[in-house]
Amino acid sequence: MVGNAIVTSREFQDRFTRRARKYGLNVGAELSARLEVYYRLLSVWNEKINLTGLPLADVSPEAIDRLLIEPLIAVKHVTAGARRGIDIGSGGGSPAIPFTLALPDLYMTLVESKTRKSVFLREAARALDLGRLEIVTARFEELLSAPALHETQDVLTIRAVRVEARALMNLQAFVKPGGELLLFRTATSTTGAIAVTPPLSWKATFPLLEAPPGRLIVLEKRSVGPTAARRFT
Repeated sequence: MVGNAIVTSREFQDRFTRRARKYGLNVGAELSARLEVYYRLLSVWNEKINLTGLPLADVSPEAIDRLLIEPLIAVKHVTAGARRGIDIGSGGGSPAIPFTLALPDLYMTLVESKTRKSVFLREAARALDLGRLEIVTARFEELLSAPALHETQDVLTIRAVRVEARALMNLQAFVKPGGELLLFRTATSTTGAIAVTPPLSWKATFPLLEAPPGRLIVLEKRSVGPTAARRFT
């Protein structure tokens, strides 16, 4: 049962597999099953609190693509060997939870300022037996004063409508030199370009979904040097 619509596990898996194949993803049975557990839990909780505005009840292609497929595409662009990650503004758990499920060696910190959403994230971690997830109820700005988090993360993920240059400079404090920031951007993201200044540098931009169109911007943290500022959109 997903929301008010009856969708069997077989139907769910068929729909998910079709969407994964569309984007060239070969997802194993165990990962597919755990992604289904996450999706179903999100659907139930979304009826109580607003975790996502996506239509979940009928397991639509839009919901599967945005919540599950997009993070799996992004996983392909994570530098091998990443062990620690941090997700900012985790909300309903995507991209962070599918991202972590697909990377079994990654320990992920999920930062969410709203208490009720944090409760859901903890329940999802329990249901999925994801001891590799740590849920922190706070604004990320509050964590900047925690030395234990400074330059400890191999990868930082953020899906946000708007990311200011100043916010990027604050967020990079969590990332090791050589680590990466993964920015999920959609057609509704702010259209203005953002200046990337040292120690951050633009590394690559990859396509994500076709509709709505999305892209993954990968920034790398380097040692401060003479690299000039660069702007991306």
